[in-house]
Amino acid sequence: MDSTSVTSKGQVTIPKKVRQKLGIRQGTRVEFLLTGDRVEMRVVASPQLPTASGFGMLKSARAAVPADFDPATLLAK
Repeated sequence: MDSTSVTSKGQVTIPKKVRQKLGIRQGTRVEFLLTGDRVEMRVVASPQLPTASGFGMLKSARAAVPADFDPATLLAK
């Protein structure tokens, strides 16, 4: 069993093997339950993984082009 120390802010580092086993990564929500003289940590929610295609990950400052836009109208001018 791995052990770790508590920082002055009350923080601990979860050992890498435990994080990997439970799928804990940045953004994962956990809860702590006090059971007698023990503390149990439970994974509440994991963040969604990015999609394989990456579609929708980038945001643009420009306005979206309407779906019915015909680029041929630009050449007609």
